[in-house]
Amino acid sequence: MTAPAEVFRQLVDGVVGHQWDQLPLLYAEDAVVVHPFSTDPAVARLEGRTQIREHFARAAEMAVEFRAEDLVVHQTTDPEVVVGEYTYRGSLGGQDVAMPMILVVRVRDGLIVESRDYAGNR
Repeated sequence: MTAPAEVFRQLVDGVVGHQWDQLPLLYAEDAVVVHPFSTDPAVARLEGRTQIREHFARAAEMAVEFRAEDLVVHQTTDPEVVVGEYTYRGSLGGQDVAMPMILVVRVRDGLIVESRDYAGNR
């Protein structure tokens, strides 16, 4: 079974590598992803793999060119949960961005079942 830290790294690598079709497969069918800082109700809470797939499909349509820098994964006392810190740097829609990220990810049976994704200013 894949460890939570490895699943987290696969997620970050998938975004950087534009693996939009493969990314939803990292999530359980009933996974919940919350973006607490989002003001867009379409992405503030994603419920289920179908909504997560649609989210990544929207990302595929955007001109996203990211690299992940300063990646640190923190183990927690809960064996299912890791906290990842990093910064996406690159361009989004033709604009340069530096987006600090913190993800709190719960992985069960090798799949993300819950994630809280905190994205900083672009």
